[in-house]
Amino acid sequence: MIEFLVSGIILGSVAGISPGPLLALVISETIKVNYKQGIKVAFSVFLSDLPIVGATIFIVSKFSEYNLILGIISFLGSVFIAFLAYENISIKSFNLQKVEVQKNALVKGALTNLFSPHPYLFWILVGAPTFIKASQHSWVAAFLFILGFYVFIVGTKVIIAVLSEKSKSFISSKSYLLIIKILGYILLLFSLILIYDGLQFFGII
Repeated sequence: MIEFLVSGIILGSVAGISPGPLLALVISETIKVNYKQGIKVAFSVFLSDLPIVGATIFIVSKFSEYNLILGIISFLGSVFIAFLAYENISIKSFNLQKVEVQKNALVKGALTNLFSPHPYLFWILVGAPTFIKASQHSWVAAFLFILGFYVFIVGTKVIIAVLSEKSKSFISSKSYLLIIKILGYILLLFSLILIYDGLQFFGII
């Protein structure tokens, strides 16, 4: 059961700290206004992810009895996670996107996340299958996975917002880039786990 909580924590931390449109918006709003605006953007994940998570879990659950399809999803998920790992490991710097400030940072953050392909790919290929696997173990395990993921994806973005206001050079610091690279190597392990799951679905092991 604890392994699903750990999975949620690690995947949430990676999603929270890795460069992307939503993180760029968190930092942009923080620098241009204040950290409170950045925190609003961080919490917008709850608004935008609710329909994404619900829809993907519903769709993937329809194939929960088809091991061939689940095996294919696991392999595709491993490729997706490996790609994210490569992006993190090979990162040289973080370039903040130019984003215009609007009054409602919460809505703007939700729309930014809603129109980004990453949440959809993650929940179809990794999040939903892991949630379903956890729910087959117990609903407590499934809850712990979701809890760990969202506490840390939002929490890391909140921390980055606060640090960005206190030290605008934090995002370009070697420490931040090192953390991203370390999380990238951890993602590689998750990629291997998904390959193992795929082989199990195919009945190879």
